[in-house]
Amino acid sequence: MTAPLFSGRARRSVAALGAVSAGLLLLSACDKPTPLATVTVGTSSVSAEAACHDGKELTAEKVQECFTDLKGAKTVEYGRGDTLRLGVEPDVVKDGKKWQAVLDGQPITEPSANTYRSFPGADVFSTGGQGEAPASKKLNIVQVGEDGKPIAVWAFSLKLKN
Repeated sequence: MTAPLFSGRARRSVAALGAVSAGLLLLSACDKPTPLATVTVGTSSVSAEAACHDGKELTAEKVQECFTDLKGAKTVEYGRGDTLRLGVEPDVVKDGKKWQAVLDGQPITEPSANTYRSFPGADVFSTGGQGEAPASKKLNIVQVGEDGKPIAVWAFSLKLKN
């Protein structure tokens, strides 16, 4: 009868080390997730990765496509007079980059290097007396480079509370 080359404990250790190594290898092959942007209304908050992000400047056509594509957009309910809060992770504004908020394709803020903006009592569903308010609005956060060109777009949907 021969003695085993490795004890049971050593075999388990080698197996665990192999599993960890394989997991790290698989993770290193994945794309790094984009930083998150967050929209908060009252106590409801939604966060998302960039819907459009190529790692380089986005074309005008691509940005327009990102503004109109609603699939995958996170939704948060918004009541008239609620405080709208927008936030981005610090990576969004590092190296001279900025971000701005765009509502239904129209900028509502200037590009900012801050990671947080708050709009107390804003009525984003106001129509200025021009008919009935829509049931939802598309809110995008656009990351821009030092030259002001778009780099990434996050997509959210604001749904009017009844």
